[in-house]
Amino acid sequence: MENTNHTPPRDSRPARPLAGRITLVAGATRGAGRALAVELGRAGATVYVTGRTTRERLSEVGRASETIEQTGELVTAAGGTGIAVPTDHLDEEQVRALFRRIEQEHGHLDVLVNDLWGAEHLTAGSIFGKKSWETPLADGLRMLELGVRSHVITAALGLPLLVRSAAPLLVEVTDGTAAYNRRYRENLYYDLAKNAPIRMAYGLGQELAEYGGAAVSVTPGFLRSEQMLTHFGATEETWRDVIAVEPTFAVAESPQYLARGVAALAADPDRAERWNRKSTSSAELARVYGLTDTDGSRPDAWAYFDALEAAAGSGEEVRVEDYR
Repeated sequence: MENTNHTPPRDSRPARPLAGRITLVAGATRGAGRALAVELGRAGATVYVTGRTTRERLSEVGRASETIEQTGELVTAAGGTGIAVPTDHLDEEQVRALFRRIEQEHGHLDVLVNDLWGAEHLTAGSIFGKKSWETPLADGLRMLELGVRSHVITAALGLPLLVRSAAPLLVEVTDGTAAYNRRYRENLYYDLAKNAPIRMAYGLGQELAEYGGAAVSVTPGFLRSEQMLTHFGATEETWRDVIAVEPTFAVAESPQYLARGVAALAADPDRAERWNRKSTSSAELARVYGLTDTDGSRPDAWAYFDALEAAAGSGEEVRVEDYR
């Protein structure tokens, strides 16, 4: 007799695979950091979230609409335990206090996500394509502080707590994969800031391997962050309108796309063997773990940009549908 039972097979993966895990997302006020924190919480983790913009204080980013307290609340609403700790990761004493608190409350840290940046206001102008000596030195050095020094401070002070975990995981968030970033990223300071996390994951992965751990660098594609949508005068509901003025935005992805991939990576018992010291992207994580973006698509911005570059001047058509 024909089987008429169309009930899909039950997903054998646990609904809360990160239950009991203690995690920190450094730089979780908005964008990918906020989404990463929420997805880790959705998977059951306790998530400490840090950032500089609070309900009482505005950081140099200048966006009062997102605060670190909101992120903590979103984590809890998603099913995790969100703990907001306002922290400037360039202030060593604040970072030491953060890790002392985690140590006192839990004794160890399982996952550290280093998503610190907050320099969009320095790149929003015309720095791309400028020579290094044409870029205001103060702006360039600030980019390196926000995108490199903050990562180094956080890793240096957090790793002694992280290695107490049975399977420590360090996630370095950047812009661009190691393969894509062989290109010059159009500005010396930006190039340095976005390659440093890749090298940090490569080097720290070697150190963490002794403890059964892993370090991996991850990147979103063309991210539809709150700031990017504001830049184009769009919302998450109207983002497709931007394609008329910026055709490559057709491959843009939500912050949740990367977050879903990182949450799956964190729950993967084979993550050290599979990912340690590697550079990966939201698109690759989606392929490996069978995930999609919020609209059901699977965008691959870096492959799309590669194809556009290869086709430049040839007249060959690159269909965005092939990369979404």
